[in-house]
Amino acid sequence: MDDSADDEPTMPGMDLPETPAPAASSGPYRVLARKYRPQTFAELIGQDAMVKTLGNAIARDRLAHAFLMTGVRGVGKTSTARLIAKALNCIGPDGQGGPTIDPCGVCEPCRAITEGRHIDVIEMDAASNTGVDDVREIIEAVRYAAVSARYKIYIIDEVHMLSRNAFNALLKTLEEPPPHVKFLFATTEVNKVPVTVLSRCQRFDLRRITPDMLFAHFSAILQKEGVEAEAPAIWLIANAAEGSVRDGLSILDQAIAHADLDGGGRIGADQVRTMLGLSDRTAIAQLMAAILEGDSGGAIDLARAQYALGIEPVAMVRGLMDLTHAVTLAKVSRHDDPALAASDRERIGDWAKKLGFAPLNRLWQLLLKGHDEVLRATNPLEHLEMLLLRVIYAASLPDPGELAKLLESGGVPAMPLGAPPAPTGRESAAAAGPVPESAETPASALTIAQIHQLLESTGHHQLARQVYDDLKLVELEPGLLVYAPVPALDGDFARRLGEALLAQTGSRWQVRSGEGEGRPSLGQMRAAKLADNESRIRELPVVKAALAAFPDARLVEDDANHQRLNP
Repeated sequence: MDDSADDEPTMPGMDLPETPAPAASSGPYRVLARKYRPQTFAELIGQDAMVKTLGNAIARDRLAHAFLMTGVRGVGKTSTARLIAKALNCIGPDGQGGPTIDPCGVCEPCRAITEGRHIDVIEMDAASNTGVDDVREIIEAVRYAAVSARYKIYIIDEVHMLSRNAFNALLKTLEEPPPHVKFLFATTEVNKVPVTVLSRCQRFDLRRITPDMLFAHFSAILQKEGVEAEAPAIWLIANAAEGSVRDGLSILDQAIAHADLDGGGRIGADQVRTMLGLSDRTAIAQLMAAILEGDSGGAIDLARAQYALGIEPVAMVRGLMDLTHAVTLAKVSRHDDPALAASDRERIGDWAKKLGFAPLNRLWQLLLKGHDEVLRATNPLEHLEMLLLRVIYAASLPDPGELAKLLESGGVPAMPLGAPPAPTGRESAAAAGPVPESAETPASALTIAQIHQLLESTGHHQLARQVYDDLKLVELEPGLLVYAPVPALDGDFARRLGEALLAQTGSRWQVRSGEGEGRPSLGQMRAAKLADNESRIRELPVVKAALAAFPDARLVEDDANHQRLNP
């Protein structure tokens, strides 16, 4: 009997799976931001002006002793400092080269600087070394010549973090350093760097990288990585980077991992949108349509549906702001977002044709104010719903100038002020009718309003005020005026009014108090009419919407005795 295991029968179900050989390790994974850090000035995207200036300075041997790179995060400040260090210390493949804007990358100084091990290129993080003692170490070391390089170079990152004493200690050395020393500073907050330091440096403002440059850069990296991606997905990442290459590469790293798990290795726009927590464009477009159509219930339902899917209310507000911005730019033919689908472009174009600049501007202002409210809210969904209602009722309102024109032209019905005017000068004359041309006006031609105006125009101001405010007419006939007794009209009132009417009309008047309550005075009739007008004006749809959008607004009377909304 053969003892060989190969000859032994195998029991069904006991076959062991073959274990694959472990893949050869290629070392720890390096994130894209480190893996694709620019190693030459040609790889530094978006900074052509600075590269040209440095190239000319190197070619003419007019190198400053200190450089300051400033700009937003991730645009290449530290990378630029390292490239300058390589450019100044490169000796070429044959070891005979001098400073060059195109360092070879193969000589020992270039390789050592790239690997961060060059003894004469010292990098310091000012956020961790802020004190004057750290700067004193630099001051002591600059006296000694470089060990193996052409220049001893100090790269200080986030230099604005140095303390005031540290800056002061550095000033003299920075102004007159030894010829073998160069200082390279990088900062995101140049306004915090003392002007005494700025004046001693050659400053380079690194620009934000445009979305189209980022799109091309990320597309090339994806090709090198062997990862497929939809163009709209890359555009979304480029826009989300906000001009920062490092931020964009971090997002791209995350998108690749997300695609590996969920997208079969292909980066899709929907996956990127979900990953970034962006609201769905289609849902935002539907929400915008509901706002423009005044469908308050539909808008709230759409917002709640998005919230249930995990979209934050503030992201929905941002989506509406982005869409409003896109429509406004489309009106001036300046909107070009490659990440948009053809249907989205068509929708934006249609809205741009239908909406004017004034409604779009009001919509933007309402959303901008609401964005901060939703962002700070303890219950963001409730604030979003209130914001949507406010926008629906206020975005399509005419501005105050347009509203005034509508009231004057009859576009919004103006309420007639049938009541007599206030008892003052021209205003009294306008409401009472034509002023009598002669002092002796027939008594039969006078109404109570004309009597009031006649008294006012002839200097009987006290009598005119009493007639307007307190006189409740019981009977008025030619030569007879009977009024209801009120405490404000003393016993001498009837005599004084009769004498004034005799003097102005040439006819004798019988003026006395009678029985009954009488009709309301001129002032009471006017107040009642104004209240009725205000009530009817408040019922106008345009005014109701304005008051709903601006609760603190009130109705006031202007000089022409018309009423209009005054925020």
